[in-house]
Amino acid sequence: MSKKYRVVITDFLSDSLETETKILNNLADVVALNAFSEEDLMGKIEEADAVILYHLLTISKNTIARLKNCRLIVRAGVGIDNVDYRYARTCNIPVVNIPDYGSEDVADTAMGMLLSLMRGVHFLNSRLRAGQGEWSYTQVQPLRRLRGCSLGIIGLGRIGTAMALRAKSLGMEVSFYDPYKPDGYDKALGIKRVETLPELLEKSQVVSLHCPLTEETQHLINACSLAYMAPGAYLINTARGAVVDTSIIPEALVSGQLAGAALDVLEQEPPGNNPLIQAWQDPQHSAHHRLILNPHAAFYSEEGLAEIRVRSAQACLNALAGKPLRNVIN
Repeated sequence: MSKKYRVVITDFLSDSLETETKILNNLADVVALNAFSEEDLMGKIEEADAVILYHLLTISKNTIARLKNCRLIVRAGVGIDNVDYRYARTCNIPVVNIPDYGSEDVADTAMGMLLSLMRGVHFLNSRLRAGQGEWSYTQVQPLRRLRGCSLGIIGLGRIGTAMALRAKSLGMEVSFYDPYKPDGYDKALGIKRVETLPELLEKSQVVSLHCPLTEETQHLINACSLAYMAPGAYLINTARGAVVDTSIIPEALVSGQLAGAALDVLEQEPPGNNPLIQAWQDPQHSAHHRLILNPHAAFYSEEGLAEIRVRSAQACLNALAGKPLRNVIN
């Protein structure tokens, strides 16, 4: 009997791997390293025939260069900023992602954050729990009806599109900025396209980010771009942490430039003790009640997690069996 292949899951999973083993059992042994840094992979990944990478660490050129037998790297998720896929191609290693497994879940979270901010749900709950202000809606005046409010979406991919459809169902006026989207999606979805980021920011009462992290989008929202937004606007980020320069958020909330911000992702996860975290933790800080932080959880649902595990394992099965691959990014 020929020797079994070896599939290595680098991070995030540490259970019995029943899903992956069931799919790959006759072809490969599956090992979960439960690593939290690239250094933790040293001496454990080199013999892998396929690698499944989640989001808790990065695989750089240094690790890829040590892979002796690898036929595939699966980025078990949407974002591809934590794997050097360009270098992997020079080593003849295809990299695939799973671009649609959590589209609904992330869009649902972004919409939940939008509603919580724009309807004052988070602000009132946070203030009253802290014993601040009267037990009255007047604490959060003025609030506006969502119907007719303007939502600006940055990045009209799968998740951005799902967010647009949810907002339209609430009667919001939806615009998007995405210079890489072909013509016609605005007409197909019944939304408006704008040609520049400043134009989108100027016209939007709430901005929701759904773009990948690239050199072009690194700190796309910064002090200069934020200044285009009308005072009292809202900002939501369920994309990648580094798309927003979070150092500007506390002061923007204090000044009223932003009425609220909700961030599912941060540039450093878990975060250090920076001004954003200090403001979020301090009930006396005037930004405290207007800021929502989540631990990079928007992707999660039991259904979505089951789907990504199945599809990641199936991608490895196809690669090891010499079958065509889907969603090759390099």
